[in-house]
Amino acid sequence: MEVLVQTMKTSLFLVLGCSLAALAAGPFATDKTDPQAAGMDPARLARIPARMQEFVAAGATAGVVTLVARHGHVARFDAVGYQDLASHTPMRTDSIFRLASVTKPVTCAGIMILVDEGRLSLIDPAEKYLPEFKGLKLNPCGTLAGYNCELVTPSRPVNILDLMTHTSGLPGSTPAGGSPPNTLAERVAAVSRATLLFQPGTAWNYSNIGIAALGRIIEVVSGQPYDRFLQERIFRPLEMQDTFFFVPPDKAGRVASLYTYETGGLKLVSMQPAKFPAPEGGLFSTAGDMARFHQMILDKGVLNGQRILSAAAVEAMTTSQTGSMKAGFAPGVGHGFGFEVVRETLGTFRYNSIGSFVKGGAYRTYGWGDPAKDLVGIIFMQRTNGGGDVADEINSFMAMAAAAIER
Repeated sequence: MEVLVQTMKTSLFLVLGCSLAALAAGPFATDKTDPQAAGMDPARLARIPARMQEFVAAGATAGVVTLVARHGHVARFDAVGYQDLASHTPMRTDSIFRLASVTKPVTCAGIMILVDEGRLSLIDPAEKYLPEFKGLKLNPCGTLAGYNCELVTPSRPVNILDLMTHTSGLPGSTPAGGSPPNTLAERVAAVSRATLLFQPGTAWNYSNIGIAALGRIIEVVSGQPYDRFLQERIFRPLEMQDTFFFVPPDKAGRVASLYTYETGGLKLVSMQPAKFPAPEGGLFSTAGDMARFHQMILDKGVLNGQRILSAAAVEAMTTSQTGSMKAGFAPGVGHGFGFEVVRETLGTFRYNSIGSFVKGGAYRTYGWGDPAKDLVGIIFMQRTNGGGDVADEINSFMAMAAAAIER
């Protein structure tokens, strides 16, 4: 009996201790920094903005925003350089960026919400929801034409898992031709003109139209516009107040200008406003907002008491689903749902652990979570070229963030 009582006391102390620790951690917030609670060295963290300022001074980028969080605490949050070069508008920590493909994990999270609710299955054929996928043909020669390249019927239909991992066989975009789309439904309808490049599930090819189709599936299954669904089910509960597909007029002054790097320096890129929300790359957001999204994923689907996804959904999203296929845009990664996932030692060249989930966008926006280190990092720029997901600025930031861990 005494042993039982002592065991119950020990268990009670453990539960109380964990509860007090959780209360002490407090809500995840980006308006304050606490390197000590994050277990990180302030002096090493201070090297990050100094290094980013060197890139700005060299004319490689107009400005950079970086955020590092660990153990649920923001350790460092900085903005250097300019939001706009011509006007010398300083970059701000709440500057708004075109996320480009960093939108993709958010779209996949929307799909996983519906999977959690039993409203669709990962192995459901896309044609179950989108008739434009019915009757797709496959070119056994891939992108080539010629003898023995007659189109054939694929061994099975493209399914939702294929679309999320870029293993559907769809090309990067739909064939040219037809009128420009005015809605997401019209954009995805063009899939009917596409030819698969390989048997579904057998290889990897980055497909924007495949992710666009996922956004349209969200509309069909939920009965809501894609952007409204994300607003109600992800952005609002996570308090992502500066994340949208169309920037409100009162926030337009915070949007960072986009540049391309040329021999003579950075050149402004003019962007046309979108006609409809693009699930593959249309979001605007801030580093703070996207830190909240990545922290939610790191915390297995919940942030500040708001559960967005089940732990099982997060595990599926952040597990490499592509086996030994060559996949992704950095060494040593496979592909999960929306995220690339570090799957082998080669992928740890920036000090991120095996199992880290990462995603970059065409305009040098990048976010990642490292479950082994309990670390989240965000680095945002606005440049169309120069290194992709292994740009110098990204490589430096990721390594320096991990190097600042003390305990």
